[in-house]
Amino acid sequence: MKKSIVLGMTVLIALLIQTGTPMANKSSTLIEAPSEVEKGEEVTLRILVNHNANNLLHYTNWVRVTANNNEIAHWKYTMFQRPEAAQFIREIKIKVMEDIEVIAEANCNLHGSQGPARHRIRVK
Repeated sequence: MKKSIVLGMTVLIALLIQTGTPMANKSSTLIEAPSEVEKGEEVTLRILVNHNANNLLHYTNWVRVTANNNEIAHWKYTMFQRPEAAQFIREIKIKVMEDIEVIAEANCNLHGSQGPARHRIRVK
C-alpha cells in the first residue's frame, strides 16, 4: 500500500513539474485572415492558440470560432486527447459573401479563457 502511495505522489510531482512556468495561464487565440476580400472569395482563417501547458492535468479543452454569430468550427479536447502542443494552429476555409466578424476563443481546463479574439473581413 505504501509503495502505491509513493508511486502516485511521484507521478503527481512529475506531472506538476512538466507543466512548466508559469503554471497558471488562460488559453488565448489570435486570428490571421485578410481584412478585405472580393465577394464570393474563399479565404483561409488561421486560428493560433496559445497556452503555457499541455499535459494530462492542464491543457486547452476547447476552441470555438464563429462568423457573424454562427458557429463555423469547434474543437473539443480531453486529458487523453489533448492538442498536439502548447501552441497550435487550426485552419478553416470560408466563402465570404458579406462583411463578417470572426470571433475565436479557446479555454484552459483549469484557468479559463483570456477572452475572444475578433477580426473583421470587409467585402470590396
